[in-house]
Amino acid sequence: MQHLSSVPPRRGLVVFLNGTSSSGKSSIAAELLRILDGPYFHMPVDSFHAMRSGTPVPPDQLDVALHRTWRGYHRAVAGMAAAGNDVVMDHVLSAEWRLRDCLAVPPARDVVFVGVHCPPEELARRERARGDRPGGLAAAQLAQVHAHGLYDLELDTGSLDPAECARRIKEFLPDRPTPTAFERLAGTG
Repeated sequence: MQHLSSVPPRRGLVVFLNGTSSSGKSSIAAELLRILDGPYFHMPVDSFHAMRSGTPVPPDQLDVALHRTWRGYHRAVAGMAAAGNDVVMDHVLSAEWRLRDCLAVPPARDVVFVGVHCPPEELARRERARGDRPGGLAAAQLAQVHAHGLYDLELDTGSLDPAECARRIKEFLPDRPTPTAFERLAGTG
């Protein structure tokens, strides 16, 4: 086993998948883990919500609990990347503050920001098929999720399957432009 002091330092890459609920982010992430070179970690925001204990949160404290969860999630992803790990981040930027918080945390040059789009009628069909989300959730998120309007790469899961989306992301990675979308959004590029 290698001694820790001999592990070369590096910054991890974050492939940031942003889209509404049911847009196909988790399916793309699963394909990315299958085809990307080197080890990647899939860190979906839903997993962080699932880690919370089953203790009921009083309704007047729910917004605070959710806010803290999202902030912790952003920092956990940034921490994994800072330790040299490559991460596929699966998130829903359905509130403006979430994007601002993400821009303040990870190094913006190490983020590949991918817009995951899906037509509203297909989102509604997927919600019905899943049965684990309130109807209309994705449609309600549409306006805010992509409001910033700037990505490194955009994909339409209404016309592309998860494997094709993952392939396009993999092909994009070696020749990422600079400044990145995150650098431009953060005002650092």
